[in-house]
Amino acid sequence: MERREFLKSAGAAALFVNAPSELVAAAANSKPQIGGEWDQGQVRHLLPTVSDTEMLIKASFFEPQKYPPVLRVDSITVSGKMTDTQGEFWQFHVRNLKPGRTYQLNLKSHRGAYLCEPWELATFPDKNASPDQFRALFISCVGGHEAMGFLTPEVRNRLLKRALSFKPQATIVNGDHVYWDLLSPVTSKRDYGGSTEKAFKIAGQFDRAGVVLGGDNETVLKKAVGPQLTPIYKADFRSTPVFFLQDDHDYFDNDDATDEIVTFPPSYFMMQLARSTQSMYYPEFLADTSRPKGLPFSYAADRPVGVSESFGTVRYGKLAEIVLYDVRRTATLAGPSAVYVDTNVEKWLIDRTQSNEVQNLVHCPSNPPGWSLGKWGEWYPDVLLAEEKKLTTAIPKPYWQSGWLKQHDRLMTSLSSNKSRTPLVISGDMHSIALGSMMRSGSNDFSSNPVNVALSGTGGTYRGGWPSSGRRKTPAMTSGVLDFKEEIKPIEQHGFTLVDFTKDKMVLSFFKWDVDTQTIGDIDNLQPFHVKQLPRA
Repeated sequence: MERREFLKSAGAAALFVNAPSELVAAAANSKPQIGGEWDQGQVRHLLPTVSDTEMLIKASFFEPQKYPPVLRVDSITVSGKMTDTQGEFWQFHVRNLKPGRTYQLNLKSHRGAYLCEPWELATFPDKNASPDQFRALFISCVGGHEAMGFLTPEVRNRLLKRALSFKPQATIVNGDHVYWDLLSPVTSKRDYGGSTEKAFKIAGQFDRAGVVLGGDNETVLKKAVGPQLTPIYKADFRSTPVFFLQDDHDYFDNDDATDEIVTFPPSYFMMQLARSTQSMYYPEFLADTSRPKGLPFSYAADRPVGVSESFGTVRYGKLAEIVLYDVRRTATLAGPSAVYVDTNVEKWLIDRTQSNEVQNLVHCPSNPPGWSLGKWGEWYPDVLLAEEKKLTTAIPKPYWQSGWLKQHDRLMTSLSSNKSRTPLVISGDMHSIALGSMMRSGSNDFSSNPVNVALSGTGGTYRGGWPSSGRRKTPAMTSGVLDFKEEIKPIEQHGFTLVDFTKDKMVLSFFKWDVDTQTIGDIDNLQPFHVKQLPRA
């Protein structure tokens, strides 16, 4: 393949930072390039992440590579490391880079043939730098197999391209990249279940007693997962760092608890499916000096040096820090002393929240605070009264652990108690777009510095996957243990959220697209339907 001159993208524009909402809408008319001019060559998909001094890139190829491909980052050369057993999937870990610098990347075969067109990728600013602006894209629940009724990959890709047209400098994809439930009595044998005849025809059946990589399970895994990721992301994020956080479905099950089965914490086989998916398709979280090395599922010998699989940091100089945490992998069932995140993870989260190293700090857990659907695996004890379509805390929730709410309260208290910042939590999971303020949880009063909570919006929910159209027949509602003010009640539409960080405020811009009333072409012109400014406390 001939090397072509790299097409430089325009720098990130601060569209929403200072503009009122009517100017925001007028400024947001830039359209994404649906066709795209960058040549993917042999690359099926490519997803990078960065820190201030490192890059980690996951890639797959249309044809297996018998020998390690080579990535050149300016003058640094790194050989790929195979992450499957067939040579289709490779990762590239580049270290000792300079902060705040844009690098040119070239990906070649072992013989020196270009595998795709060169591209650019920048490291984040030094941790002590003081950038003026940072824009982050938040979205969740982008997964799902088209054959199971989810949005086509083309539509999801188009929604992501619209988001990318606003030039975010980082993207957080919060959970549910895969829907292929295997054991849940609620979902595994219907809808998107991985134990249905349709699923068996698409991918085959897993052998839970077999190894995940190196046998038939690897073939099943690729057939089940590949269509939910590679045609949706392609290589469109090659110059935009991504941070993928796992949630329940990424462990190949729904969070259910019955006398028949309690699906979480994940079993060994669930863990191997989740780890293998992450290893092949999307990057882990790079090392951060403020994150302890000994956190669970960090610094594993079979992973790139220093990465964490479940707990991440998006650090953009002194301007912003986003802490990401998976609540499924370390959850315990210990009643009053139960936790969602390991106690050492909780300590790290609280330490970062109480520290004033950065001007803006955001929590991004895989399980959202604020709202409830009456599900078992939530922070809250609410039970859904199906006929009344109401939540109640008067009825004990079977198998729910009271310690989960205690940990929630400790984390929310840490956010509210730092009066130098405006607290913000952004999550996904509930297939909704929402915004509110948590004033109180139980006896914990946050009214002097309320905790702002947002649901980012979903990228791929199928028609039966909305809470009000599924088995619950009601949208998400605020938990009965909270004093909570809703500014945007949960909206069950596809969409995403952009957050602009400056030294004196955070600005949230919410986007939505209605699959029932809008055309696919309307995605190209989406504008914020709601803009929220959060001045620093």
